[in-house]
Amino acid sequence: MEFESWLMFSLLFGSFGMGYFIYGKKQSKAVPLISGIVLCAYPYFVTNPFWFFAVGIILVVLPFVVKV
Repeated sequence: MEFESWLMFSLLFGSFGMGYFIYGKKQSKAVPLISGIVLCAYPYFVTNPFWFFAVGIILVVLPFVVKV
């Protein structure tokens, strides 16, 4: 994947992460809070495009599936 695409998708997943983090913090919900933190941090550590998108999509959908 090219650098520009990687940067754009990192920004997209990071903005979802920031939204989940703020929502989880205000509502005192653990799943969106943790998902938001991981969404903001994981693009720094994942270099394979398949795992990048797989982890990102799973973390974006996780707060809708897991209701705690």
